[in-house]
Amino acid sequence: MGIGHPVIAFDTLESTNKTAAELLNLSKVQHGAVILARTQTAGLGQRGRTWLSEPGADLTMSVVLEPARLRADEQFVLGKMAALAVADVVRELVPGEVRIKWPNDVLVDRRKIAGILIANEVVGELVQSSVVGIGINANSSAFPEEMMATSILNEAGRTVQVDRLREQVCAALDRYWALWERGDTKLAEAYSARLWMRGRWADLLLDGEPITARPMDVDRHGRLLVEREGGGVAAYGLDRLRFAPR
Repeated sequence: MGIGHPVIAFDTLESTNKTAAELLNLSKVQHGAVILARTQTAGLGQRGRTWLSEPGADLTMSVVLEPARLRADEQFVLGKMAALAVADVVRELVPGEVRIKWPNDVLVDRRKIAGILIANEVVGELVQSSVVGIGINANSSAFPEEMMATSILNEAGRTVQVDRLREQVCAALDRYWALWERGDTKLAEAYSARLWMRGRWADLLLDGEPITARPMDVDRHGRLLVEREGGGVAAYGLDRLRFAPR
C-alpha cells in the first residue's frame, strides 16, 4: 500500500510528530503510516513556533516515510515533495495564487494556509526515516491579523471534509514519492516554479541583519539561492537566512 495507510487517529495529542517518532522508534509504524490528531496541544512550526488550529476544524497529521538510499545532504527533497503535495491540493480548492515560501510553508497570495515540519533520522550518510508533520488550515475562520494566515474556508467560502483533505494530500505525496524514486527531475523544477518571491526583490534577514535580495532557486541541499543587491548569487541555509517578518 502507498502513502496514507494505515491511519492511526487520536482525539488529542501533544504533537503528531512526537507520537509518530515514538511509534517509529518502537517499530510500530512503517513507511506510509499516518498519525492524525483532532486536537494538538503542543504542535510546532518552523523554528519552534507554535502551530495553532481549531479542534476538529483543521488537518493536523504526520506521515512516516522510509526512503531508500537518500543521502543526508540531499534530505531537503522530502520537504520539496511534501510542500508540492500540499500546494497541489490547496490549489484545487482555492481561487488565489498558491506558492511555496521557502523552505516549506504554503501561502495563498501572501497569507499562510499550511505549514510543514520534518524530522529526519540520519544514520551515517543516509536518511533512515522521516516524520513529515503537515498542518493545513481547513475550516478555521478567525486568525489574528499579525499571523498573516488564512484557511480554505476563508479563501473558498465553503467547508471541506478533513478526512477527504488528508486522503488527497497523501495521494499527492505518493505521486511525488514515485517521481523521486524514478529520479524524475520534474520534482525539482516544480518546486522552483512554485517558489514564493522567485525573481522578485524581497526583504530578508541574513545572520539577523536586514538585506534586500532576490530569491532565484533552491539547491539540492535546501539552501536558498539569492541574488544580492549589486550582483552576485549566494546560497544560504536556514541557519543564516530567513524572510523578514511581514
